[in-house]
Amino acid sequence: MFWPMFAVAVGFLGLVVLGVFAVRVFIEAQRLGRQVTDSARRINRAAEDLERAAVSTARAVDSL
Repeated sequence: MFWPMFAVAVGFLGLVVLGVFAVRVFIEAQRLGRQVTDSARRINRAAEDLERAAVSTARAVDSL
């Protein structure tokens, strides 16, 4: 009777460990998503700045 109870206890502990890892992965995935969103905003802002600079440079060259 000891071994079946031991197997159930080990199985339960295994599920607890998997649950803890699942929560950690979920939290890290959320953090990664926030970082990707922030990076996309920065890239879009830089692209807009570059576009404005290109337009003003084109106007300056065109007026020469």
